[in-house]
Amino acid sequence: MNRFLIVRLGALGDVVHAIPVAAALRRAFPSARIDWLVSAKHRELLDLVPVIDRRLVVNDRSDAAGGASLWAGVGELRRGGYDVALDLQGLIKSAMLARLSRATRVIGFSGGYARERLARLFYTTAFDGGRGGIYHPNETRHVVDINLALLSTIGITSARAEFPIDTADTAAGREASERTRGRFALLNPGAAWPNKRWPPERLAAVADALLARHGLMSVVLWGPGEEALARTVVAAAPQAAILSPPTTIADIVALARRAAVMVSGDTGPAHLASAVGTPLVGIYGPTRPARNGPLSPRDVTVSRDAVCECHHLRRCRRDRMCLLDVDTAEVIDAIDRRLAAEPVRA
Repeated sequence: MNRFLIVRLGALGDVVHAIPVAAALRRAFPSARIDWLVSAKHRELLDLVPVIDRRLVVNDRSDAAGGASLWAGVGELRRGGYDVALDLQGLIKSAMLARLSRATRVIGFSGGYARERLARLFYTTAFDGGRGGIYHPNETRHVVDINLALLSTIGITSARAEFPIDTADTAAGREASERTRGRFALLNPGAAWPNKRWPPERLAAVADALLARHGLMSVVLWGPGEEALARTVVAAAPQAAILSPPTTIADIVALARRAAVMVSGDTGPAHLASAVGTPLVGIYGPTRPARNGPLSPRDVTVSRDAVCECHHLRRCRRDRMCLLDVDTAEVIDAIDRRLAAEPVRA
């Protein structure tokens, strides 16, 4: 096997969680060509991953700029001459694109491990993770380990999670260091799902505590459509928090590598920070930390997944979402414990 195609179009956190598959392929097949089919919206992350040879970029979303259309990208796929295509997305769309590559073997998840069960019809090899499915209570593995388990179909059975992401030195990272005298926390109030967002006023109280207890100013991240949330945090803690500039993915990497700690819900920037080794405190509700949480055993999560009635739903079905039961004292205590486990960032 000399030519591999990885299909994982998005979203940001899911692309991060698939990077160890590319790293494991490179270790097992050092001279192979490894290409990745990705959405234009997330291509910038893969530009920082040196183990990938080519990034095949398609524009599969109306809000993404650049990249070929899905169908225009098919011709490029067919010229790849792939021995193996790995569909890590588990959608009919991604499975079909993997099959249209004409790879000799097209491998993906089956059963409860595929996001759309009919995706398996496009695979030559369908892999069942064996524990009921990605959302099943018996499945306690992290999604990174589930992705790596798929590689057993090509004989890779002992891969470990590695995230080869290049260091990014950006103006945003340097500015944050200058404005905070070199030590700061990252606070991330946004999330694509409304029920993953902890109230920004409570995050402001956390910023005040970080300054009072640990001498850490806070840099508040925001993405598209999240600036108002970030400004609410800064307005409520004007002496303890500053607003980040608009950030690229490279900026998030630069900020995360410099941060003493990050406080965030289950979001792409948090997963990216975890991948580059930033100490994390995660606030979880509709998703399980065991599957989607931070990767370091020293990281701390404050979770309500055990009582959540809306697992893996974008919007809460109750009058009061479970994250509202997480108070500031609980998060501040988690931060104290995380910083005590790693008081000085290398």
